[in-house]
Formats: sequence, C-alpha cells, structure tokens
Amino acid sequence: MSVAGLMALSARDVLSRFADRRLTPSDYLAVCLERISEVNPKINALTAIDTHRAIREAAQATSRWSARTPKGPLDGLPIGVKDLQDTQGLLTSHGSPRMRTHVPENDFPMVARLRDAGAIILAKTNVPECGAGGNSRNPVWGATANPFDANLIAGGSSGGSAAALAANLLPVCTGSDTGGSLRLPAALCGVVGFRPSVDVIAHPTRPLGWSGVSVLGPMTRTVDDLTLILSISHGYHPDDPLSARSSETRFTTLSDVDLSTLRVGYSEDFGGAPVDPAIRKTFRDRIEKIATHVQNCRPVDLDLGNMDQCFDILRAESFLAAFGEVIRTEPTAFGFDIQTNVELGRSMSLADRAWAHVEQTRILRRFNALMQDFDVILLPTAPVSPFPWTQGHAAEIEGQSMDIYYRWLALTYRGSLAGGPSITLPCGRDPHGMPFGLQVLGAVRSDEALLATAKSLETLFAGNPDMARPCPDMTSLTPSDIDLRSIVTHPPIMDRNVQSKTAPLGTAV
Repeated sequence: MSVAGLMALSARDVLSRFADRRLTPSDYLAVCLERISEVNPKINALTAIDTHRAIREAAQATSRWSARTPKGPLDGLPIGVKDLQDTQGLLTSHGSPRMRTHVPENDFPMVARLRDAGAIILAKTNVPECGAGGNSRNPVWGATANPFDANLIAGGSSGGSAAALAANLLPVCTGSDTGGSLRLPAALCGVVGFRPSVDVIAHPTRPLGWSGVSVLGPMTRTVDDLTLILSISHGYHPDDPLSARSSETRFTTLSDVDLSTLRVGYSEDFGGAPVDPAIRKTFRDRIEKIATHVQNCRPVDLDLGNMDQCFDILRAESFLAAFGEVIRTEPTAFGFDIQTNVELGRSMSLADRAWAHVEQTRILRRFNALMQDFDVILLPTAPVSPFPWTQGHAAEIEGQSMDIYYRWLALTYRGSLAGGPSITLPCGRDPHGMPFGLQVLGAVRSDEALLATAKSLETLFAGNPDMARPCPDMTSLTPSDIDLRSIVTHPPIMDRNVQSKTAPLGTAV
C-alpha cells in the first residue's frame, strides 16, 4: 500500500493490521515520519516532534505485537497532542514566548492514560497563544494553514490537531474545548471533533475546578476512532471534582440507532447568532436531505437566555484565574487577546459573576426542557467559510461587527453553556469548496446516545456525494502566499538541556 493509502487508514484499521501482523508499528511510524516531512511544511500543523523516542518505542511495540503481548489497545499507534497539554520530555510551549523552553517532567493526565495504553506521543499540535481564539497562530511556531487552502485558517484552538488529521499526518489527536476549540477546527478541516459532557474526561489541571465550561476531548477522522480514544481517556480523577466514575466499557460498544426513529430539531443560528448567507443555504440543503431519513425534523427556538453576556463573564473569569497574576506582575507577558480577556475579568464584579452562574443554570434548565421533545438538535458549526489566516478573527458577519475576537464562535460557545455533549461531523463542502461541518447537540450527559446517533449520521453522509467527508488533495496544495512562520518573533528553544524556569500555566481556551 502507498504512503498516502496507509496514512488514510483509520486508527482502528492500523491497530487491526498490527494485531494480524500485516503491518508493524515501526513500519507505520516510518510512513508517518515520511508523510510529516513531506506535508507538514505546507500547513505547519505539528510543532515539536519526538522522533528518536518514537522510533525506540515503535520498535518495542513491534516486538510486543510479534509476541502477541501488546502493552494496551493503542500499542504502537502514533498520536498528536495539543500543545496546551503537558508531554513528558517533549517541549510544551502553549504557543507562548513565556513557555518556549518548557519541557515537562510529567504527562498531562489524559495524555498519561493514552501513553499507558501504548500510544506513541509523536508530536505536539499547534494552537493560538495559550489557546485564546479560533485561529491557530502564535509567535513561537507561526500559523497553521487549512489543508484545503494554505492561505486560509484551520480554526482553533485545536487547529493543529484538525489540520494534521485532515492532511493524514496522524490518525488521532487530542484537543480541548471551551467555546468551540474542538468543534470549530474540526468543521473547517473536515474531520470529527467531540465536546463531551464535563464528567467524561477528567481535567485535573483546570484552574477553576468547579467550572465545567472547559472540557477535554479527542479529535479523529471517524466516529469509531473517537469512541476508541474515549474508551481509554474517560474516567475519574480526584483533583477534578466534576469528573465521575464510570464503567471501563462505557464507550466500547455503541447501540445502533435507526434514523427513522429519530426526532430532530434544527436551528440555523442558535437563537439569532449571525451566520453568513452561504452557510445558511448550505445548512438548509443538508437539513432537506436529512429530513427524509428521520422520524421528524422541525425548527427549534434556541433563544435560551443572554448567552453572549453569560459566556463573556465565565470566559473572563477563567482567563483571570489562569493568567491574571502573571499579567499583574508582567503586563506584557502575553499577547493582546489574553490581555483583553484578563482586563475584562478585572472590570467585572462579584454581582456579575453571580448573575452569570445563575444565568447559565437557567440556560441549562431551558435546554433540558427543550430536549424532552428531541433526540438531537442540528446546527452549522462555523458561521463562515474559512478566511485568510493573516486575519485574526472574523470581524463582521451578516453586516454585524464582532465586538470581541471570539464573538464569531457563538454557534459553538452557546452550546457549551447548555451543558450537553456536542459533536461536529464533516458533511460535504460549502459553496466555496471548503469543508462544511454539521454540529449535533445531545441532551445533558447523553454522550453514548449522541455518539451512536453521530455514527448513524456519518454512515448516511458517506452514501451521498453532497454530504460525504471531503478530503484535501495534498499533492496539489500550494504553499501559503505568506510564509506561515513569518509571524514568529520568539522561536522555540529545542535544546533538551534548557529547562524552563517558568511554572506551567493554567489554560483557558
């Protein structure tokens, strides 16, 4: 099989080939490294790469598979880890000049679970500085480009993960999501991004342990691969009071969902958020196609409250907790977007915070009442087609100016407030030829049911040329008109002997 063919395999297919010895981890890693060497310079999705350790670990995994004694279900599978998540011995910069020498001594807990299952932590995936925003560019590594057009954004903050998956550099990547950081880039790059319920994957490094706005999750090319990673990474941790104990087999087998029994609600704009007319038209077309396969499909009013102001306060609160003290002593320690959120947090009162938490509770209860009549709710994931990566964010949509850099993410962050799990599935292309992502919301803590429905929808889409997952042609992709690393002002320091004297940051994305 060709390099391109091997790299297009799902994670489950790769592991199956390891098991029946049609493929070895060492051979697969060599193909990964060849693909990365050829393609990554075009899109800048991967940052630090741990080649020597990966080669050693792949050889060990090859021996174990040969002896039929794999370390775990992921033995020998190379993966990418978002550059906000610590990786033992591998530079974890957060895209921040302040952290460009930080080589952690320990793995982030979710990463540790994947490594314990046999995964090879091959590379870090690019992010905006400290995960702030929907465009993955920073002064340490530069910008990540969309694999469908290197002049356009890949999204953020898990943009490096999405671009790496779409370009078939790796079979699995990790991410995190506060206002859409898993779902938005997955949609813009044509892959699958899942925001689980807050109890699913423990997040013991979250600065505000009792706030469930920020969660961790996987990103893959298929729902089956998503459930594979969830089956390993889910679980309780005592330092995350919102995580919960669950059966080890929670995500190993999904029930089959008959789409003809499905009650579907849909909204073009999540209660009035601005959405580009071309995206609205594409969404309507998808709804028409889906409607003939489900029990019923009807519009739903998702005006659940003052969602924008509520999110502003909760987001600012988390940024103030993560970065406020550093900025107080080092005012220029971080870029403009992070400073903006910290300043917003300082301008707020205890009364503002109390109102936001009360309002989020009201939003949750209104959403719960609404979901009594629906199994899932469908929306667009992104309100616009990808725009140039040189532009920090979408400044105007439908004639409405965005008052802050993340306002264009309302379709996803409003769902974060509602509290239920949500997933974005690739669903064909938009009128500009770029991937179109369909967002699917489930009831609170209905993760297994939502994933089962997503699997059935994915199968439906695959059979329709207008809705099937698009794949970029990396052989014909031309480089960005502007060098993706032209914005680097503080390049990483890769010397393993240089250790950061800066404590790891809490992150808010």
